Amino acid sequence: MVVILFRILIIIALALLVYTWIQYLRNPERKLQIAKNSNGFFFLDDTNNSKKNLQLAYKGCLFEGEKYLGTTEESFEVVDIHVTARDPLELRRLTRDDLYFLEKEILLHYPFAKITWKHPISQLILTELE
Repeated sequence: MVVILFRILIIIALALLVYTWIQYLRNPERKLQIAKNSNGFFFLDDTNNSKKNLQLAYKGCLFEGEKYLGTTEESFEVVDIHVTARDPLELRRLTRDDLYFLEKEILLHYPFAKITWKHPISQLILTELE
């Protein structure tokens, strides 16, 4: 009887270990950090929750966007997004074309949104091309 109970406890422990491992692999925050470290792109957002900020990783830089709900002609949508960099020192490798790419990716998810870049990113967008 004790042997059977011990086997059941081992099976439960293994199932719990497998479940924890799967949850770790599926964690979106982990995927965001992997994209940042590998200089890739990852868009993390809960489109059903307008109060939760969106997060982007692109070329080793983490961005965070605050969403603001408003009205369009037909319904309530996210109409304004304020994007800022978590660490401004990571912006060294970014160009204006990279910011346009990020705007395009955000507008794919929120087509009615007006994107506002916060300082120091706004300085790059406002300078004239030569």
